[in-house]
Amino acid sequence: MNDSDTRAALRRKLADLVTEHRDLDQVIAQLVGDAPYDQLQVQRLKKRKLMLRDQIEQIQSKLLPDIIA
Repeated sequence: MNDSDTRAALRRKLADLVTEHRDLDQVIAQLVGDAPYDQLQVQRLKKRKLMLRDQIEQIQSKLLPDIIA
């Protein structure tokens, strides 16, 4: 796998993660809006959302060239 294939795969993975992160936002908002709601389920979804954010940041740092200041 060459560099352009690797970068393309990272961009696809990034797009999937961003989509899942955005979808979780909607699910969490809907759950919280429907009182009473399962607080444990919301907590798990928020934890998943944080893990996705970390993965998104890691991929973005791989895709952005290092800038030497």
